[in-house]
Parts: sequence; structure tokens; C-alpha cells
Amino acid sequence: MSDRLLGGVVLLLALAFVVGATQIKAALIFDPLGPQTFPIVVGAMLALACLYPILRPDPDPQWPTLRRLGDIALVLVILVAYAQLLRPLGFVLATFLASGLLSWRLGARPLVAIAAGAGIAVGIYAVFHLILGLSLARGPWGF
Repeated sequence: MSDRLLGGVVLLLALAFVVGATQIKAALIFDPLGPQTFPIVVGAMLALACLYPILRPDPDPQWPTLRRLGDIALVLVILVAYAQLLRPLGFVLATFLASGLLSWRLGARPLVAIAAGAGIAVGIYAVFHLILGLSLARGPWGF
């Protein structure tokens, strides 16, 4: 029952996502596909993925323990804080903090989590900004 309920809720969210994507206006973008294409594809794939738990639910689902639900809530708080801190702190610092904390929550020792956060932040910055030329949120240091 819980699998079908989750699948149904996520299916409704996927449909709302697709409907929202169709409302995107093409400003000065000259892409022949338009800015709606990628969000519509993502929403359609999410909707397709929802069909499996709806059609073939787990007969005996195991719910996470209260401690595990607390861990999930903490990860959600970290991700929301990351989204809120992107502008004021910039991409590199916000990504460093979020990925370091998430690495720590996944079981890395503190020094390893700090190194992972630094590597992830610098690596993603290098790929997306330096190589692909995409603009990322600038922090107080200008990067």
C-alpha cells in the first residue's frame, strides 16, 4: 500500500512538473527545441519511474527506523540550506560545505569528509565553469 501511495504522489508531482515546464517562456533563446524540452523529459522519466512501485509494490515494505528518519531529515535540511546559501556564499564554498557534511553523514571520517568536500567543490567548479563555461553563483571571493 505504501509503495502505491508514494508512487501515486510522485506521479502527481511529475505531472505537475511537466505542466509547469510547458509554461516556460522562450525569451532570447534560439534553441530549436526550446527551454521546455529538458524539464519535460525529466518529468516524463520521473512519471515512468513511478509506474513500477504502483504496478509492482513491495509486498512487505520495511520502514526506516526513527534514527534513519532523523538522518534523512538532516540531509534534507543540508540540501535546503545549500540552496539558500548558494548566492551569499557562492558555488564553491556552499558546495564544499554541503558535500563535506553529506560525506560525513555517509560515514566518512571528518578529515576525509573535508577533503571530499573540497575535491567535489573544486572538481565541479572546474568542469562546469572553467571547461564548459557555465556561470555559477559567485561568492564573496568572486568565484
